[in-house]
Amino acid sequence: MDVLGTLSAARPRLRPAELRVAVAILEDPETAAGATVAALAEQAQVSQASVVRLAHALGYSGFPELRVTLTQELARRAMELERSAVGHGRIDVADDLSEVVAKLAFHEARSIEQTARLIDPDALDAVSAAIADGRPTLTLGVGASGLAAMDMTSKLQRIGLASVFSPDTHLQLTHAALTSPESVVIAFSFSGRTGEVHRALSLARERRALTVAVTGDPLSPIGALADHVLTISAREDELRAAALASRMAQLAVVDFLFVLVAQRRGSGLDDILEQTRAAVRDLRMD
Repeated sequence: MDVLGTLSAARPRLRPAELRVAVAILEDPETAAGATVAALAEQAQVSQASVVRLAHALGYSGFPELRVTLTQELARRAMELERSAVGHGRIDVADDLSEVVAKLAFHEARSIEQTARLIDPDALDAVSAAIADGRPTLTLGVGASGLAAMDMTSKLQRIGLASVFSPDTHLQLTHAALTSPESVVIAFSFSGRTGEVHRALSLARERRALTVAVTGDPLSPIGALADHVLTISAREDELRAAALASRMAQLAVVDFLFVLVAQRRGSGLDDILEQTRAAVRDLRMD
């Protein structure tokens, strides 16, 4: 489990005291990995019980298990940084061009790798099977998540499958209200708390559509609405640029689904792709 990514994504749903512990860990994970419950509680200025409650909120049996997992993650991350020739992950104003490029490449590659480790293969299989069966698909998302939703729809349309996306959130709500039990509705939201997306997914759930959440927090309100959750991993806070890592993780999930759907469709796919290529071939300049 990616402890720091999970902590970052879980912050909006934590109680105030638990949030203070989470912030203390995120700001200085190396110290937290070697701290006792009492020491971390003192650092965060909360009770020891709050430290234990945070561990439970993240799915651990207690703080010792969280600390062991954090230690393993930091060791793995140090090796990854060394392999990528990146001194530390945070982008600083003093970084030159090559350092900025190297750090961005490191974090985006790491987000994809962590998402691949974290994602539920059974959920991927079930969602791709439903789409490949030809069920109409609606994708939801705003901002950077909207780009992933649009990419999902354009890929499915490219192979002749019915899929709809609109950047207009009112139209997303309209489309969601018209779904049926045959529909597949995929909601993209890294936080899992985007109000417009939550409302549209709620409408689709009321219509008994198959609901899917692509999110960094499976326990978020949007995650709780979904029949299947495809969890992504990204530490947006470390990049100091809100949507970079999460966007790449979401686009990776789009590719996972698309390739699985294409595999299932199999027969006739090459002919369909050639038809769509031919439709725009004459528009290319020599």
